[in-house]
Amino acid sequence: MSVRPEAHAAASVLIIEDEPEIRRVLCTTLTQHGYHPHEASTGREGLAQAAARNPDLILLDLGLPDIDGLEIIRQVRHWAAIPIIVLSARGQETVKVTALDAGADDYVTKPFGVDELLARMRAVLRHAARTPGEKGESVFAIGDLRVDLERRQVRMSGKEIRLTAIEYKLLAVLVKHAGKVLTYRQLLKEVWGPLHVNETHYVRVYMQHLRNKLEAKPAHPRYFITELGVGYRLRTE
Repeated sequence: MSVRPEAHAAASVLIIEDEPEIRRVLCTTLTQHGYHPHEASTGREGLAQAAARNPDLILLDLGLPDIDGLEIIRQVRHWAAIPIIVLSARGQETVKVTALDAGADDYVTKPFGVDELLARMRAVLRHAARTPGEKGESVFAIGDLRVDLERRQVRMSGKEIRLTAIEYKLLAVLVKHAGKVLTYRQLLKEVWGPLHVNETHYVRVYMQHLRNKLEAKPAHPRYFITELGVGYRLRTE
């Protein structure tokens, strides 16, 4: 059976993972979907390859034998904006939040499904590929939802939806980072400012407002996805 190449086929992916079996499976899967994988089994090797290859994406395990994955995220972020997806067996919410606040673009908990990982990869690569002024960048659309950032216009099934200033600002931040998990702290800083980064209830209240206005079934959201204990993600597909 042939495997259909991904939309971002030919992208180079650096896998920093100390377990050989996981590296082998990831390399095989990514190659089948048109990506160009490279491997590193330690943190030091991963940092060296990241600097030398400047990959399009990094898949990073946190539990490496020499350097903690969180430190690798911080070091890479000193010099590059390479998208980083954490792959880790550490499922605690505090670890996820720390990794995302340190600069990771997404977090996938082991064991994970291949389809889920590929979807997360597509999302962060799309986000990374955007450039200022890119034609069509101001319009986001998924399902019945359409957001025109240039016109500050929101439509559901063709009908314009009125949002308050805060609701629109929160939506705009999610659209600009569509597909990426945003922590409560990140959302609070961008929407309400740095003095309110501990007021997580603000985000919960206004997210419910958005769901009530933009989801057909607010209790079972299709677009605005909760990452329990971490934050929210605006789905892109």
